[in-house]
Parts: sequence; C-alpha cells; structure tokens
Amino acid sequence: MRMRMLPTMPTMDEAHPRTLEATEHPESVARVGSAASVRSPIAARLEGAEKVTGRARYASDVHLPGMLWVAVLRSPHAHARIRSIDERKALALPGVHAVLSLNNAPAISWYDRGVLFERTPRFAGEEVAAVAAESERIAEDAVRLIEVDYEPLPFVLELAAARAPGAPSVHAEGNLADQPSVQSRGNVRRGMREAELIIDRVYTTQVALHNSLEPHACTAVWEGEQLTLYASTQGVFALRKEVAEKLELPENRVRVFAEHIGGAFGAKQVAWKHDVIAALLARQTRRPVRFVLDRAGENLAAGNRNGTRQHVRIGAKRDGTLAAICAEVDVQIGAYRAGGEGSIADGIYHSLYACRNVRTEQRIVYTHTGPAIAFRAPGYVEGAFALESAMDELSRALSIDPIELRLRNYTETDQMRRKPYTSPDSLRLCYERARNAFGWRSYARAPATGPMRRGIGFAAHDWVGGGGYPPGRVRVTLNPEGSVRLDTGTQDIGTGTRTALAQVCAQTLGVPLGSVQVVLGDTRSELHSPVSSGSATLATLGPAVQAACEQARRRVLESASSLLHVGADRLRIENGRIHSDEPGSEPLDMARICAAVGTRLIQATGKRGSNRRSHSVRTFGAQCVEVEVDTETGQVRVLRVVATHDCGRIINRNLVDSQVIGGVTQAVGFALTEQRIVDPGSGIVLNANLEDYKLPTVADAPDIVHAALDVPDFLANATGAKGIGEPPIIPTAPAIANAIFDAVGVRLHDTPFTACRMLEALQAPPRTRLCDREIGS
Repeated sequence: MRMRMLPTMPTMDEAHPRTLEATEHPESVARVGSAASVRSPIAARLEGAEKVTGRARYASDVHLPGMLWVAVLRSPHAHARIRSIDERKALALPGVHAVLSLNNAPAISWYDRGVLFERTPRFAGEEVAAVAAESERIAEDAVRLIEVDYEPLPFVLELAAARAPGAPSVHAEGNLADQPSVQSRGNVRRGMREAELIIDRVYTTQVALHNSLEPHACTAVWEGEQLTLYASTQGVFALRKEVAEKLELPENRVRVFAEHIGGAFGAKQVAWKHDVIAALLARQTRRPVRFVLDRAGENLAAGNRNGTRQHVRIGAKRDGTLAAICAEVDVQIGAYRAGGEGSIADGIYHSLYACRNVRTEQRIVYTHTGPAIAFRAPGYVEGAFALESAMDELSRALSIDPIELRLRNYTETDQMRRKPYTSPDSLRLCYERARNAFGWRSYARAPATGPMRRGIGFAAHDWVGGGGYPPGRVRVTLNPEGSVRLDTGTQDIGTGTRTALAQVCAQTLGVPLGSVQVVLGDTRSELHSPVSSGSATLATLGPAVQAACEQARRRVLESASSLLHVGADRLRIENGRIHSDEPGSEPLDMARICAAVGTRLIQATGKRGSNRRSHSVRTFGAQCVEVEVDTETGQVRVLRVVATHDCGRIINRNLVDSQVIGGVTQAVGFALTEQRIVDPGSGIVLNANLEDYKLPTVADAPDIVHAALDVPDFLANATGAKGIGEPPIIPTAPAIANAIFDAVGVRLHDTPFTACRMLEALQAPPRTRLCDREIGS
C-alpha cells in the first residue's frame, strides 16, 4: 500500500476555491504543505510514544492484587433449551472461587428481550455459565467440567429463510422485531409511471465481523459498595448508566475508567454481558475480577455488521433526472436487537440525491445468530452499496457519465428534513476534486493482456457526523507553572481524540501544544460526554473546548491587564507569552500571570449543545477506484483509490489521513473477502478467528490518494470541523462493483466479491438488457 496526500482544497473564504487539476502531482505537497498547515497542522499524536513503547495501558493490561480470571461456557447449539446445569465438578476444582449461571444469577433483562443467562439460548456462542478462578487456565479447565443437558430446537440462520412461511421462530412473537419502518415523500407510484427508464434490482450484503485488535475487556473491583470498572468502551458514561441500571445501583456508585482503547468500530458502544458478569463475580468473591474475551468470543457474542437484502427500484427521465426511488430492505439483526440495524430506511436513500418521490420500507428480522451492533457507518455502508450500484446501472443504461448523472441530481437541501445543508457546495467540490485527482476524464484503459482486465468506478455518499447531541462538557485549568490541563468525559478509541482536542485548546489559548495535558475516559470527572461514535466526537467536543478556552483566555488577559496596566483588548497570547500592542513592551510569560493568581486557579468549563434547527448538518464524499480482474481465477485486485471527503475544517491532517487509510482498507475487506461463515447444519460460526476470517493485509491494500478538502463549516459549529471516522468506508464497495463492471461487463449484486462469485458471474449467461423498462417502451 502507498498512501499519498494531495494538498487540501482552499477554504471557501478565499475568492476562488481551486480544484486540483489532473496535471498536478503529489510532489506539490512539499510546496503547498506549509501554507496548508496554517489550517491543518500536522502534529504527532500525544499518546504516540506511550503506544510504541508499550507504556499505554489498555483494559486487558489491568492487573490487580488478588485478581481472579473469568472464562465463559457458551452454547454449542444455534437454538436449544437447557434442561439442567451441574456445576459441582467445576466448583470442586482447586482455584475456582465462583460459578455463575441461570442457577444462581439474577434475572437481569438484556437486549430487547431476554435475560443475562437464558434458559433457551438462541445462537451458538450465547453465554451459559461463567467461572472465576485464580488463573485463566484454571477458569478454562473449570468451564469444561460444567455439565449441561441441552434439548436442541429447530433454528433458522439466513435472512430469506427467516421470512419464509413456517420458519422456526426465534422468539414467540415471530421473526420480525416490530412493524416495518416506512419513510416516504411524494408519490412513488406516480413517479415510477412517469419514469422513462426503471432500474429494478436486488442487492445483498453479508454479515461482517468487527475484529478490533483489542478485544472487549473489563476488570471489576468493589470497594465496599463502590464499583469500579476498567473497561474497553466507547462511552464511559453510557457504560456506567447501563451497568448501574442492571445492578440496580445509583450511578454515583459506579466508576468507569477507559485509558486507552485499541479500536471499536461501534462494537463497544453498549454494556455487554461480560461487563455485568465481571461485576457480579467480583461482588460475590470480594476480589477483583478480570474478563477478557478471546477472539472467538469477540466474533460470536460481541456484535457484527448486519446482513441485508435490498430490493431497489430507481425511475428516471431520459435526461437522467430521477423520478422516483423505492427501496424495500430486510435487515438481519441476529437473535437479539442490540442496536445494529443502522439507518437504511431514513438514511442515504433520502438524502443523497434530489428526487421528489422516495419511499423506503425496512424490516428488522431475527435469526438464530449472534446479535448485530453498529459497525462503522451502520446502514450507510449497506445502503450506499445498493443505491450507488443502481445509480451506476442507470448511468450506463442512459449513456451518461456517472459523475455527470449525479451532478444532474444534485441537491443543496436535505429533502427529507426540508432543511438546507450547512455546506451545500461540499459534495459538488468532492465530485470535482476526486474526478480531477483521479484523472477520470483522461483515463486511458490499459490494453488487455491475457486474462487481466482493468476498469474504473465511482461512488458517492453522505453521512451524519455533525455532532451536537447529546451535548459534551469539558473543563480547562491553567496551572500555576503555565501548563494547561484539559478534562473531558469522552475517550480516545484510537482516532487521535487526545491530540485533536489538545490542538483546539492550544490554538484557542495561544499556548504550545506540548503544554496541554488531556485527561479523559473517567466518569469521576462528571463531565458527561457522549459515546465516541457516529464520527461526532470532535464535532461535539471541539466547540466545547474552544468555548472553555476562550473563557480562560479572557480571564488570563484580564489578569494581565491589571498587572501590566494595559487594556485587555490590547493584549494577545502567542506561544504561551502575553504580548502588548504598547510600543517597547516586553512579552510576559503566561506562567507569571497564572502564578500571580495564586490559589485561585484560572479554570473554565465549556459545553456544546444541539445543532441549529434551521439547517441539516451532513458530511459528504466521493471515491474513484481502479481495479484489475483476472478472468481466469476470478481474483479482483483494487489498484488505486482516490478519496475525497468533506469533514469541514481539518484540525490535524495526519489524523484525517489515518482515518481515510483505515476506512478505505476496511472497505476493501468488506467488498472482497470478509464474511462470517456459519455452518448450515449446526449454526456454528466456522471462521471466528483471525486465520479463517479474511481481513485485508498490507498486500491487499491499494494505492490510496487522499485528495482532501479543507472547507470549514461554521454553520455546523464554531470550530468548523465535522466527522471523518466513518465516511471513508461508505462508498468504496459500490465504487469497486462499478469498476468491476467497467472492466469485464459483469454486474455483481452481492458482497463480498470473492473469486468464486466473480467466476460464477463471468460464466453466467449475459444480461441482454441494462434496465427493466426501456425508454419509449
């Protein structure tokens, strides 16, 4: 993999925003970088040294005196009834301190329906019992001694089968979680009648597994009636609230601490069973208890991306104007509803294009598989694959360039919410920037050599990423020696939140970045902050930091004004020193002002509330892809990706680039190789490990060109920054699918695009029609 960064797009306040022409090359970065760094400084991660030297402490690194280890017994059946559990042999094993199961555990409600330990486990891998012992090995040995009498029951594993008449029921109420969710505007039937061409297709996406490098982990400690959890979580306050509710405790008796997080991708937003099991066993034994999931546990019972089936119909006029969009979506949620269905029904189908007539219907379907949970851009990854593939089919049926077709259906307003976008030009800039950086117009297809064929594809997206709800709070303290402490209740899940917030703090106060210490991930601060998800952390907390630092800065200048006998409006802070406009004045170290205040520390708090109601805050992006297809083996290789994403003002270019690299690479895995494989005869996951689950490696990663925008969106928030964590993964899969069609003339409607699936498509009879109702028919 080779990552290249092109110069950022000039901001909108410049007279003539300039797009990068195809003749410009990455070498220009050296010339433009210093100028661009005024807006997007490149700062090393504050925690980088801790991580590369091994000093960073993750939840799985916590070791406390007298600590016990937990191992869990999981059901081997996709659906079964437990007749009995005999734990006596396990309890008799030396070193075992406690066993928890449905025999003695409280009936704590879990998910949308169910309890902590089910009498009727509904997927292979569901927790049946847990053991706390002196060592991990003893705990694992004890688990194998627990005797369970299961009565196997009928099960259903696949989305289509679960909706079929007579399918085994996952729950007594049936296999639909609730009534279908319908979102509609205009008159879709009339729009389809008026359309001169209709694309009618079914697309499916697979169940994918998160596989963060750091597994879920929790160490629970009771001190009297006070519970402390050292957890790997995306939201310390959210986890505190859930655990307190389940244990029937006041929230102030639960402390959650998350120092470093080794990735999450959405799977660590909620309290999972291991958090509460650790707490219960710690309370029972009065010892610290450590529960770290192994890789199988991660992939069986700690969430997954939901599978989908999407029936999409798009009607258009002869000139490419969209007349109607209709999507019927089935979402595979697994055995329980943990919050992973995403936003397909009210998401990308409604917001990306100008179309008066849009209708989506989404059904949530249970299967006897592990529960789904949010996974990087939930709903939008799946929805974009279907919508953007159908748009490409439409462009080819109309013989209109795919980018031109999108421009003809451009919208500056959120049509579903009937509000203007805060950045109405950003998607258009993304189209232009990506097209020019890729060389779309001038692309010359390489001559076919043997079985190899090359093609190019394009796809776009939108995403939420504006932050603002729920609100976030921070506190900034100026210490007597001049250093700055920034406290917040959020956590850094690996995205560089510490560094970005420190930069906002340093830039606003006018102090060196090295003087700022960021303290986060601890509910003891009582600085309530939202879950680090939805690409909303910086957009929510950045403005709060800026507001707090502006207050602190004013107080420093007021104190300096009294000391220097100069009006505060004639003072400024630069690089930690206070400068006066008075002729002949000498700069004054800010430390002297802080010391002069004495015991009255200069301290300020900041909070960011909801987004303005008059506008819709969205982020946008576009990607161009080049692929190579081996028509003999079916192997698809992604050669290069040009990614352009609107994330408002870029606070730190390094952090943004890393999100683009990670998102695109993860998307390549989703598109080509990643898929949870379940044995149809038993319901057991066959690839719940990193050997058989095919994550992309460095060898699979393409040449990634990040043609960034840097266009502050001050209607979104005071910093002008928006989210970038999720957007890069959204448009890649459809862009790859569209490039495959361009290369070999075969359309793939199902992810992933494995070599086997590619060969089957190449050998299938070709479609004779590009659309389902021809112009004039």
